[in-house]
Amino acid sequence: AGTISTVAEKTAFGYAKGYFEDKNIVEYREADLRRLAVGCSDVKRTTGQHPAGIVVIPEDMDVYDFTPIQYPADEINSNWKTTHFPFSSMHDEVLKLDILGHLDPMAVKMLKDLTGIEPETIPMNDPEVLSLFTSLKALNVSEYDILNTIGTSGVPEFGTNFVKGVLLQAKPVKFSDLVQISGLTHGKDVWEDNACSLIENGTCTLTDVIGCRDDIMTDLIRYGMDKKDAFDTMEFVRKGKPTTNPEKWPKFVEKMRESNVPEWYIESCHKIKYMFPKAHAVAYVVMALRVAWFKVHYPLQYYAAFFSVRCDKFELATMIQNAAFIRDRVQELREMIRGDKDISNTVIDLFDTLELALEMNARGYKFRNISIEESDAINFKVDEENKALIPPFIVVDGLGETVAKKIVEERNIQAYTSRTDFQERSGINKTTFETLRKLGCLDYLDEENQLTFGF
Repeated sequence: AGTISTVAEKTAFGYAKGYFEDKNIVEYREADLRRLAVGCSDVKRTTGQHPAGIVVIPEDMDVYDFTPIQYPADEINSNWKTTHFPFSSMHDEVLKLDILGHLDPMAVKMLKDLTGIEPETIPMNDPEVLSLFTSLKALNVSEYDILNTIGTSGVPEFGTNFVKGVLLQAKPVKFSDLVQISGLTHGKDVWEDNACSLIENGTCTLTDVIGCRDDIMTDLIRYGMDKKDAFDTMEFVRKGKPTTNPEKWPKFVEKMRESNVPEWYIESCHKIKYMFPKAHAVAYVVMALRVAWFKVHYPLQYYAAFFSVRCDKFELATMIQNAAFIRDRVQELREMIRGDKDISNTVIDLFDTLELALEMNARGYKFRNISIEESDAINFKVDEENKALIPPFIVVDGLGETVAKKIVEERNIQAYTSRTDFQERSGINKTTFETLRKLGCLDYLDEENQLTFGF
């Protein structure tokens, strides 16, 4: 499934100003600048692709029966072709498979290997684990310690600021509450100015609001509506058709009123643009609770899996410091993100990493430095004796997976005997070698191999 990136208004003004500069036009009217910028706004910049959406064309038909095609980033030699039209204009005609990544199963597999615990045996009603979604009690830390009010940072689907805000307002206490919240936070116009307001003003509780698409059908049947009518209403609402096909909405409203459905419920349906399926929400919550269970009961192993599987950006010089140092850096990054709407993903990813590094440190665990003798190539290792994690070589800026594996491979053949020996056998470049030297990772090695002659 293809996407088309267009010129943003702010960028368009930059183009227009650049045009005047190139033409050496020093004096120009603001209206002319705006006219040129408006003409550039929303013009195609490049094409992209849905990260996981694979469009399936019937065997006896052709893609051109449905849409022209594009190439991602306009690269005509790409192996993949993408749809020109967005999938929202084709979802009634063709099938899309969302072939998502497997970070969560990878993390759970790693946790199983580190602890020997079978994920399927983890309970879904552990009180300490459930407390993470409303407090910090199970982590035994304070808000000051970790700059957070609840313990779901690093828990899949429940660690973003948006979802944390929903958790704080909704105050879930059981599995079904979390399923509701998963539906509310993955739908469109389901929470904000909808369920949020209904809970806030006391119209209904978290249990009563519409969380997942299935709820509409089951609720309406419970009100006494015919099953087929209830199903048709659910399908109409979950696709956002009350606003896109407003001429058909009154007949659904009439049937709901005949079944004495409350007006707040009807209005809530009218606002919805997209709804999450309950089975999907349940799958997310099951995975979240499994990961959260390890966070509470096997913290070192949890953090090892989190940093190995979920993090791409690291700042090792900060991570090996004390809690106060890490807290200051987290606060600095948080202020940067708040103050810049166009902040880079690199900064956001680094913030996510250091936020969990701070939490880990506050719970009494620490990071050791890179160890030439002990570090893995790509995964964090657990050091139970020192209540610490040993970072892998790949966390060093500029040190890729190939070189990281080469360092470990050569070490397993024979221990490094000097800094020169390490540099020559590992194939590491001078810049990365200097980084390791500044971190103190090479202090235990002599500069060069020494030969002793006996006389």
